[in-house]
Amino acid sequence: MAKSKSKTIEKTQVKFPDRFKVMVWNDDHTPMDFVVQLLVELFDRHLKEAKDIMLTVHHEGKGVAGEYNFEIAEQKVHEGSTIARHNGWPLKLTLEKMV
Repeated sequence: MAKSKSKTIEKTQVKFPDRFKVMVWNDDHTPMDFVVQLLVELFDRHLKEAKDIMLTVHHEGKGVAGEYNFEIAEQKVHEGSTIARHNGWPLKLTLEKMV
């Protein structure tokens, strides 16, 4: 009897980590300049881009500060909230899973 050799082909599916948006929410107390400064310093946005995001937050109620993997997004929310509270502002930052 002849031996038959068969090859098994494995298909590996690569799944990239989920991405999350860090959202900045509008409120009636946090100054626009503070939001712009936070976007520049914490989220590495250029000044014009930070101003555009701030205006989106102001007019639409929320805006995207950045998109990151979960751990980095969570850290950015924590740092941004801590900085805001330290300066006496109620700025709200949250995570939204990207689809």
